[in-house]
Order: sequence, then structure tokens, then C-alpha cells
Amino acid sequence: MSSNPVAVTVASLMPKAKEELTELVAFKSVADFDQFPREESEGAARWIAAALTAEGFQDVALLDTPDGTQSVYGYLPGPEGAKTVLLYAHYDVQPPLDEAGWTTPPFELTERDGRWYGRGAADCKGGVIMHLLALRALKANGGVPVNVKIVVEGSEEQGTGGLERYAEEHPDLLTADTIVIGDAGNFRAGLPTVTTTLRGMTLVRVRIDTLEGNLHSGQFGGAAPDALAALVRVLDSLRAEDGSTTVDGLTGDSAWQGIQYEEEQFRKDAKVLDGVGLIGSGTVADRIWARPAVTVLGIDCPPVVGATPSVQASARALVSLRVPPGVDAAKATELLRAHVESHTPWGARVTTEQIGQGQAFRADPASPAYQAMADAMAVAYPGQEMQYAGQGGSIPLCNTLAALYPKAEILLIGLSEPEAQIHAVNESVSPDELERLSVAEALFLRNYAGGAA
Repeated sequence: MSSNPVAVTVASLMPKAKEELTELVAFKSVADFDQFPREESEGAARWIAAALTAEGFQDVALLDTPDGTQSVYGYLPGPEGAKTVLLYAHYDVQPPLDEAGWTTPPFELTERDGRWYGRGAADCKGGVIMHLLALRALKANGGVPVNVKIVVEGSEEQGTGGLERYAEEHPDLLTADTIVIGDAGNFRAGLPTVTTTLRGMTLVRVRIDTLEGNLHSGQFGGAAPDALAALVRVLDSLRAEDGSTTVDGLTGDSAWQGIQYEEEQFRKDAKVLDGVGLIGSGTVADRIWARPAVTVLGIDCPPVVGATPSVQASARALVSLRVPPGVDAAKATELLRAHVESHTPWGARVTTEQIGQGQAFRADPASPAYQAMADAMAVAYPGQEMQYAGQGGSIPLCNTLAALYPKAEILLIGLSEPEAQIHAVNESVSPDELERLSVAEALFLRNYAGGAA
């Protein structure tokens, strides 16, 4: 790390950062209150509010958003006439999935092989700590030269739009000259990256019914319409032979023009088994950043253990569709639902229900804030030049903020590089990445305010 005073300060703060991330990861803050207690999420929100208050933030508040969750807001005034920067992160996390698949408990931050493991360590509780580190380093080296607003969302992973609707109802709250979204990640660890595009997404629940009740497969199988078989046919229709997504009416031939993702590196990052091919066509970057992608997230059907010889009367699935910039998520939802309905066989009864949606996002990398970030990253990552990449995931709030504040510059950085394995078992964060990106964010704020790095 550089001998820059800000970098030296951040390095000295890393032990405290680990303690704080340990406390924050311990909250089981999954914003699905059918699975996890609401108190876990509200506890995480209170922890963040207390941390902001301790750092001198004013107007610290728990925002009760329309989806029934809480976001945390605070304002730190800077010098008279200074620019305003909004910092974003989220404290809600994905469920831990198979806890037995974790090497160490998912809600206990554990150091192993130079990384810190725990659900949310990178996505995105680590982003909260990154913002705090950056601000503390500036305060120790002359002060924070901009007005800072911070908002930490409580339901980003659910796609239920609580903070988006709250922002629309309170448009003055998050106004800023520049917005730093701390929920992306470097293209690979050690390579400073700003994400310039995000795919949008829609979540649709599909239900197929064929019978009044399950039937004995020996007595009725072969003529009785099987709802599970019908659902499998429908889900298979969403992919071409090569695995490309095929939703009727949705184009999928766009090309990615920025940094490319070498296939062998992708296979390694994705941990693809030997001999198993990748799906889709075009470059890897085309497939994950510039084209639609459907994923079956779950199926309700009898488990193998305990299954009976029955023809199923009903079956359900949850389907995710990611769409690239330039494709309206609402239109994509309509096309997905129409496709499912038109491809349901045997006259089976099908219902579709949209349960989440977010628009795609494209930033303007020619804006002045990007130069300020490039200069900051050059100090935080000596010898490296800032790269521009896409991200296949979705952050629905980005488009809401872009629409509310069209003059604001939006940058996406964060800790979710490939080794972090966000959303999977054994999620982790690189403390080196946390340290360097905290330095980069601090120096960015100074550069953006007009000071020297």
C-alpha cells in the first residue's frame, strides 16, 4: 500500500474494521421475514444508525420504507459551499442457503487463508464498513471536504423496491452532485474497476395446475396430465439448445464493447466442473453483461427422499430474468409471462405472478467524477489503471436515482470481486480489497472536492 497519509490511516483502522464487520455480519438480516426474524434486520439497522451518529452524522434516521423494511439515512455537513456526495450500501443479505455447505458458520466472520468469510462480508455489509473507513481517514487527515449523505438499504436483495418508492415520495432527501454505489466489485481482486452497466431484472412466480389432487402413477400415469412435467417443459422452453435465453419477443444478440472476460478465467471464477461446457453464444462478456439471462431459482415439488409414486396435480417455480441496458424491465416481464403462458402444454392451467422488478442501468464514464475516481484508484492500486466493466447483477435503486437526479454522476465500486462468491456458500471479502477501496473512496472525495491527492 502507498505511503500516502490517507492510506496509512486506513491501514491503522483495519483491526477496528474487522471488529465492526464481525458485529454487523452477526445479524441474520435477510429481509424475508417468513424465513428470518424481523428483529435481525432491525438490529442491523440500529447498529448502522449508531455508527453514523458516532461519526458525527446529523439527521440520522431509520426510514420505514413501503415494503415494510428499514433503510438508514444520515447527513454529514462539509465546508460551506461544498459539493454533496451520496454514499450507498445495503445491510440486508441473501439467505445462507445450505448452512452445512459453509466451512465456518455463515453469520460468524471468520478469517481463513487471508480472507474474511461470512454472509454479507462483501455483499454488502463490507460496503458499509468501506464508507466508514473512507470518512474516518479523511477526518484524520484534514477533514471531509464535501457534504456527505449516506443511505443503507434494508431490502436490496429482495427486489421489493422499498427504498426506490421512498426516494420517489421524498425526492429532496437523497439529492446529490455525485452518487457512489458501494455494491459492485472489481473485475478481479487487485484490478481497480468501476462498473458502468447493470442488468435489470424481473422475478416471476409460475404455477401450473392440472388435477384436483395427486393420483397414483401406476393407476393413472400415462394419461393423467402431470403438472410437474408440464412445468419442466415450460422451463426448458426458456433456453435454446446451446443454453441461450429464448423468451419470445426478447432480443439477445447485443455485444459488450468494454473489458473482455477470458473464458478460462470465467470457468475458474465460476468453478465450472471439468468437462462441463459454458452456455450461450458470443463472448463471455456479451453473455453476462449485454444479453438477457434466465435462471430458475427454485421449484416447489416433492423432494426425492420421501417421494411417493404420484402424478403431481400442481407445481410452482420462481424464475429470474436479467435484462441488459436498453431493455425495459416491465416490457421484459410482460414478454416472460406471455412466453410461459403460450408454452404451457396440454391445456394446463397456468398463472404467473410478478414479485420483483428493477430496471437496467448505464452510467456516463465521461463525466468529471470518473476522472477523480481514476486518479484516486491509481494511488490506492499503484501501477494499475482503472478499468470499466459491466455487472450481470441488478441494483434497481440506480435507475431511480438517475431519474430523480438526472444531473448527478453515478459511480459503482465495491467488494464483490469473483473470489467473494456473493450469494453462494462461503461468501468472503478480501481485507486487502476493503483497505484499498476505502483509500480510493477517500481520495476520490478529496479529488472531487478539488483538493490534491
